[in-house]
Amino acid sequence: MYYTYILRSDKNGKYYIGCTGDLDRRITEHNNGLSKFTKGKGPWIICYSEQFNNLIDARKREKQIKSWKKRAAIEKLINGAFV
Repeated sequence: MYYTYILRSDKNGKYYIGCTGDLDRRITEHNNGLSKFTKGKGPWIICYSEQFNNLIDARKREKQIKSWKKRAAIEKLINGAFV
């Protein structure tokens, strides 16, 4: 299984959107400073995830969410009001 996920920084409230084949491992990497874009901005809390059968679909969804640009759209997704 593959996942598209949204993390929120407990430090500054910013969001990070990504995809992975191992969600638990990836969150641990983010919180241990092993990701260039999230290093020093954690701790990171998972606030949303979707499951996919293949990496291609997970990446498509990641790109779609990132294309929204607006924080309000991402927060609607997290709160279950937007798909």
